[in-house]
Amino acid sequence: GFLPSVYQGVQCRSEGDPVLFIKDPEGVDRDMRKASIDAINKVNELAYQEYHDPEILSRISQYEMAYRMQISVPEVMNINDEPAYIHEMYGTKPGEACFANNILLARKLVEKGVRFIQLFDWGWDSHGTDASLAIDVGFINKCRQVDKSVAALILDLKQRGLLEETLVVWGGEFGRTPMMENREGKQNPFKGRDHHTEAFTIWMAGAGIKKGFSYGETDEIGYSAISGKVDPFDVQATILDQLGFDHEHLTYSFQGRPFRLTDVKGNVIREIIQS
Repeated sequence: GFLPSVYQGVQCRSEGDPVLFIKDPEGVDRDMRKASIDAINKVNELAYQEYHDPEILSRISQYEMAYRMQISVPEVMNINDEPAYIHEMYGTKPGEACFANNILLARKLVEKGVRFIQLFDWGWDSHGTDASLAIDVGFINKCRQVDKSVAALILDLKQRGLLEETLVVWGGEFGRTPMMENREGKQNPFKGRDHHTEAFTIWMAGAGIKKGFSYGETDEIGYSAISGKVDPFDVQATILDQLGFDHEHLTYSFQGRPFRLTDVKGNVIREIIQS
């Protein structure tokens, strides 16, 4: 990536403890833990003074963040304390691997001031090779799983006064073909669709994005975009714009030359932004 590893996010697990090793080891109290981290950081600082390796700064930052997380993570990662109506609204399943749990956790992280949260949900590769990947079986089930929780997130953020300062982006790297997929001249055992990059949909909510507005159009079968075409760099430029960054001046020195996150062709999609 463009940024050094000091900016790397913390990956949370879907099952068990979201973040491992949050509790102090047996026989080690908070003061002893802090003294240990301070001693390690002093050694790392000496190493940085000698080698000037930016990865050492990342290591120092990670130790300090880990110590702070021991205080805040147990509370924010616990969705069990949420009221019953919230669990009903999101469709959560505490104690199980469940995307709705992650959606609710995202709201709690927003409340705590976390600036960037990424959720990943697998199981959308609907080729039709088995029932779980069938458009008329697995895909429908996936939609049922996410529709309720995502709608709940938007409503919950709005009711808490957080939606206008939070940009929610839902998308993937490609869409699916409008026709059934066959492999090796044979029809797949279930209804499926292949990967398709010519036309697909993402949506945004909050942070000044127009409400109830669609941008772009496909042909009559949904195969090709025929108007309102946008590039991934346009999406990046729009996201950065809504976060208060001028993407044309957001440049990083990387691999020996300056890079822009939106290359030289990204443009803000003004049509989807509230005036």
